Amino acid sequence: MIMIRRDFLLLASAAASASAMARPAAAQTPAAGPKLTQILRKDLEGQGQQVQESVVSVVEFGPGIAAPWHMHPGAQEILYTLEGNLIVEIEGQGTATVKTGECGIIPADVPHLARNDSTSAAAKALVVHSRSAKDKPLVVPVKRAT
Repeated sequence: MIMIRRDFLLLASAAASASAMARPAAAQTPAAGPKLTQILRKDLEGQGQQVQESVVSVVEFGPGIAAPWHMHPGAQEILYTLEGNLIVEIEGQGTATVKTGECGIIPADVPHLARNDSTSAAAKALVVHSRSAKDKPLVVPVKRAT
């Protein structure tokens, strides 16, 4: 299946709407990390087992919040920023800012992190993981030497 920009934006819009409806008064106390809301997890059919599953989530980063260094075994990550700006660091590829309306791709099995450097504004992203190996964990923490 080839996803054209119109379809991706429609999916992103639907995710943003669903996330807005599912946002009761929960965000009153700051969390230690980003808030992840999984909105879809489904096995794929007709892909010749190249991609076994897609996982779609909305990740919310409060001001100054970062995800720890991690990787996704056998899963590529597509990150589409819905609100704010996110800093994405990918091992061996450097650092990039993914602004509202922009998209980034993180290869499978590569350590990375995302963070919100803003001290006052939250950031939100639609994240899609395309997994080729459902038998592996979706997320694995990575220790990095400092």
